[in-house]
Amino acid sequence: MVEGVLPKMTASIPSPSSTGLEIGPMTLNYYGLCIGLGVVVAVVMAQRRWTRTGGHPDDIPEIAKWAVPAGVIGARIYHVITDWRPITDWIKIWEGGLGIPGGLIGGIGVGYLVARRRLRGTDGDLRNLLDAAIPGIPVAQAIGRFGNWFNQEIFGGPTDLPWAVEIDEAHRPAQFASEPTFHPAFLYEATWNLLLAGFLVWIDRRGVLKRGMILPLYVIGYGIGRFLVETVRIDAATELLGIRVNHWMSGLAVAGGLAALAWMRRGNPSFWADESDGESVDPSTLEADSVENG
Repeated sequence: MVEGVLPKMTASIPSPSSTGLEIGPMTLNYYGLCIGLGVVVAVVMAQRRWTRTGGHPDDIPEIAKWAVPAGVIGARIYHVITDWRPITDWIKIWEGGLGIPGGLIGGIGVGYLVARRRLRGTDGDLRNLLDAAIPGIPVAQAIGRFGNWFNQEIFGGPTDLPWAVEIDEAHRPAQFASEPTFHPAFLYEATWNLLLAGFLVWIDRRGVLKRGMILPLYVIGYGIGRFLVETVRIDAATELLGIRVNHWMSGLAVAGGLAALAWMRRGNPSFWADESDGESVDPSTLEADSVENG
């Protein structure tokens, strides 16, 4: 066979040709639909897990009613602050631009306060609710990341790997204008989040953790994954001392999660384990759904 006679065969992931679904005069943006679908899946997953512990099925939707908007607001504030966006861009969520760290701070923070009020501050119930709800969050993040695929954003450097994503010239960085395919950073993060959700469900089933430990484990896992994905990304980002802000935030997440785990294990064990049930969860009291059933 003469070299160069046959064309080079490559595979890649095509990018969608449209960012929205037109229904009459209305356009439903796929980015928003992915985020909405992720929220629904997370709420359903948390509700099923919570009711299996004896919780009321209405608790999760009532908490989500406050936590989800707070998460969206927090995510947008984080994005516009760290990217130095003009004030006129603050409400343009349909164009992308939701900073997940801000969403987690806003959503989990408000959700915790609402749950504490709704459950009358009972520590045992509150910790059970956290354990039930947290695994659904990375599932929602994974689904939401596909919104970035429709917007042709969150990608890494050029590559010809079979799973490379095709990016239209209008969305490519100027220095890579002639490169057609790139690392699908959005897909890497989505995959990591699904694996993280699966790990949290698995370790929760084993019953080796004190109640409430699922949250810092998630924060650590997310921080590690986000740090790795930020290393791949090539889009412009705000830097602090020459390092991307999201690298700093990822490091803080890992450090904070490790500190919280250490405190739970040694600093105040009586708070995280009721005297009546020992220090770990009985897996029979929290039979978790798999991620696929979420």
